[in-house]
Amino acid sequence: MRDTLLPPDDSWHPVEDAGFIDHVGPIYYRDNGDAPQWIGFRAGDHHRNLNGVVQGGMLMTLSDRGLGRIARQQHGGPVATINFNYDFIGAGRIGTFIEIHPNVVKETGSLVFMEGEVLSDGDLIGRAHGLWKKLKRKPV
Repeated sequence: MRDTLLPPDDSWHPVEDAGFIDHVGPIYYRDNGDAPQWIGFRAGDHHRNLNGVVQGGMLMTLSDRGLGRIARQQHGGPVATINFNYDFIGAGRIGTFIEIHPNVVKETGSLVFMEGEVLSDGDLIGRAHGLWKKLKRKPV
């Protein structure tokens, strides 16, 4: 079943993550040159809630991972979510491709402030914003 949950085109690449993301995925990323990467997923039946649309927790998972991925790149090392908010604007429909477009709002010596818009086949369905703590790099 998950083989049918493909992205809209070949500019999207699978996120390799054998942990939680593998459980809820597949998730894909897209490089955008100098702009932050986008991540997204094709909404399948395993993302459905009792109302027949994408479970809100999946939209929040996508957003946390998408914003955190860019915070990690910005810092150049590990980060941890310390505050996260999601505004539900619309529903994600099963079968659509849902993606987040993240942006760095501000970076300090120890924090990265992030925001992003969540789109379902191009329609705005949510906004996410949060704060990521820069962690110390582990010695190699």
